[in-house]
Amino acid sequence: MFANSVNRVSVIFIEMYHVALLTTLLAVGSLANPQLLEQLRQLGFANLLELALHPNVPQHLASYDFIVVGAGAAGCTLAARLSENPNWRVALIEAGGVESLAHLTPVLAGHLQLTASNWNYKSVPQRLACFGMHNRECALPRGKVLGGTSSINYMIYNRGNRRDFDVWAERGNRGWSYDDVLPYFLRSESAQLQGLEQSPYHNHSGPLSVEDVRFRTQMVNAFVAASVQAGHPRTDYNGQSQLGVSYVQATTINGRRHSAFSAYIRPIRNQRSNLHIFPFSRVHRVLIEDATKSAYGIEFVYRKKKYVFKARREVILSAGAFNSPQLLMLSGIGPEDNLKAIGIPLVQALPVGKRLYDHMSHFGPTFVTNTTGQTLFPTRVSIPDTLSFLLAGNPATRISSIGGVEALAFLKSPRSELPKDWPDLELILVAGSLASDEGTALKQGANFKDEVYEKLFRQLERAQQDHFTILVMQFHPKSVGRLWLRDANPLSWPKIDPKYFIDPEDVEYLLDGIKESIRISKMPALQAIGTRLLDIPVPGCESHRFASDDYWRCSIRTLSYTLHHQVATCRMGPASDTTAVVSPQLKVHGMRRLRVVDTSVIPLPPTAHTNAAAFMIGEKAADLIRAEWN
Repeated sequence: MFANSVNRVSVIFIEMYHVALLTTLLAVGSLANPQLLEQLRQLGFANLLELALHPNVPQHLASYDFIVVGAGAAGCTLAARLSENPNWRVALIEAGGVESLAHLTPVLAGHLQLTASNWNYKSVPQRLACFGMHNRECALPRGKVLGGTSSINYMIYNRGNRRDFDVWAERGNRGWSYDDVLPYFLRSESAQLQGLEQSPYHNHSGPLSVEDVRFRTQMVNAFVAASVQAGHPRTDYNGQSQLGVSYVQATTINGRRHSAFSAYIRPIRNQRSNLHIFPFSRVHRVLIEDATKSAYGIEFVYRKKKYVFKARREVILSAGAFNSPQLLMLSGIGPEDNLKAIGIPLVQALPVGKRLYDHMSHFGPTFVTNTTGQTLFPTRVSIPDTLSFLLAGNPATRISSIGGVEALAFLKSPRSELPKDWPDLELILVAGSLASDEGTALKQGANFKDEVYEKLFRQLERAQQDHFTILVMQFHPKSVGRLWLRDANPLSWPKIDPKYFIDPEDVEYLLDGIKESIRISKMPALQAIGTRLLDIPVPGCESHRFASDDYWRCSIRTLSYTLHHQVATCRMGPASDTTAVVSPQLKVHGMRRLRVVDTSVIPLPPTAHTNAAAFMIGEKAADLIRAEWN
């Protein structure tokens, strides 16, 4: 514990030193020196400097060609691309603030969910899932910061399967097939991936850095080898075939997080006087002309004062899978019964929030090993590591580990009815568990009960026992949830009910994934490091024989864990689709000059983590909008 305290003090001291240094430089006006500015950016002050050098105070009734609400992956991408036209004035509105050094430090990903950069949403109490959470409420992290969820997530870059997008197109979304969207994935990407330099599935000149994680444990090397021994080939899961195992591809640059704001906005902000960015600005509603159903602006609050911005061309909601539907409903666009019940006049009846898909995972199983010094305990982050990362920019220290995530394996379930090249499950290798941060971050961020931590993970922490966890995630759940408003107050949370495991077959898929992860653990490569299943029963599951099918079913419902992948709350589809909210051009059905551009438009749960798709959607939307208004 003493070593742990020393490490925490060292990190806090360095952070305080940096803040004091920046404050002093601002006070004496030294930021006019371009060389000094570049050095400060390298030290992790890039986004803080941008805010200091470009303070934007809203002007009431200001007019813009385009108003983009939400500065996440899609919103930053869209604002950057639209502002390429110097004749268009673009406003980018964000409820949160600016990234700090902590956001840029990959190993701290779990801690960011405990900060003001997370909206901190929770589900309504779940009847069939999240038994291990307080009040059975699943934590639903979403980014509230310039960069959005790309600034607080685990930086996994995973586009999805060819068939995902082809199904979108087959269901009436023309222009969204795999061949249509691949150029937009490529446009956004700057890949630095060993062995894939000549791959036609990767680009090397886009704004968003995608790279290998340079720090790797013995455990991940053994896992990748064991997966191959178990019959899962090495693959580029963003290439021709997803099926197989791969070291993770991450949205980092030289070992630091590369968020949407860092990638798309910061490099061009000084050159574009037509792009205005407004952090700490909470949008309350879209302003709509009743007679024409045309969006003409937004109403928002900045520093407790209400403002109106007017849009000459379009209002674009890029506020994410929870906030975009919330803003639509606050503006009178949504289910008639919900809006009538809370006293919001109906402008356009649409099934906003009526569908909500999410990828549910199981936090485990956990395995212990005979290795030493591999698991990412905070006590093992040394002061030299910290200084090397902060001052020398070394991308190969433990601090560059993306929250412990090291490898992904994509596989089929034996019960699958999908084509053989379309994965059902993902195994996520994490070099640790809830014990990795000694109960200070993951446990709290996921809303796990104290009992779960004390009985299942505390002894791993005390013994500093090397271990790893395989998170098992299902790609194509049959359970469908929904989102709605509890009242007309724009500051109230929406009510979110994912209805996890309402279809019991979703549990069976995760059970298949657990069985496969245990089979992989018995392969020679993992046995060579003494890999064995942690045999402490999950609290609440003691009545079942340990490791039996019923035991794992109980564990799945207890250690339920979601990974930021909510989609379909503003579902995309043609006008003939009664479940659709936006058209294939991302225009809100029945409305004028109003679009939704974020992952809420994704019509079905993809075979992917959703961050990469958010960038793609922003890129494609920019072309759709430019084609119309040019």
